[in-house]
Amino acid sequence: MFFENYQSELIITGFVLLIILIIRFVSRELVKKIGRNSGVNNARIKLICRYITVTLFIITLIIELFVFGAEFKDMAVVFSSVFAVIGIALFAIWSILSNVTSGIIMFFSFPYKVGDKIKIHDKDFPIEAIIEDIRAFQLHLRLDNGDLVTYPNNLILQKGVTLVEKDAIEGLFDDGSDLI
Repeated sequence: MFFENYQSELIITGFVLLIILIIRFVSRELVKKIGRNSGVNNARIKLICRYITVTLFIITLIIELFVFGAEFKDMAVVFSSVFAVIGIALFAIWSILSNVTSGIIMFFSFPYKVGDKIKIHDKDFPIEAIIEDIRAFQLHLRLDNGDLVTYPNNLILQKGVTLVEKDAIEGLFDDGSDLI
C-alpha cells in the first residue's frame, strides 16, 4: 500500500539519489585530484571530502522533503527557527567556524605545504617554524627549539607569511624516522 501510494515520489527519490551520488563521486574525485596536484596530505583531502558529503546530504534531505509534499511556507517556518537557533549558537562559536572556513580556503589556495619552513610576521609574536601538520582548525608548527605551536587557521590568512625554506623537514632525521 505504501509503495502504491508513493510510487511517483519513490521514483523521483531514486533519481535524486542517483544524481546526488554521481555529483558526490565527481566532486570527491575532483578534490582528490586537486589535492594530489597541490601536494596536500591525505588527511586534509579526506576532511574536504567529508564536508562535501555532509553538504550533499543536507541538500538531498531538503529536496526529499519537497518531493514528499512539504510546502515552502511550512519549510520556511522550520528553517527560520532552526537557523535562528543555529545563528545564536554560531555567534558563540564564530572563531571555530572561522578556522574551519579558513581551513577549506587553505586547502585550495594555501601556497605552503607540510615540511616548509615559514616565518609569520606578527608584531606581538613573530614565529619562524616548520609546518608539521595542517588541520581543520589550526596549523601545527615546530619551532627550532623543538616546541610545538598551534596557530589558528584564520590568523595565518590574516598575517604576512614568508617562505624561509621549502621542504625543510626533509633530511631533518637521518635515522629514517618521521616527524609526524
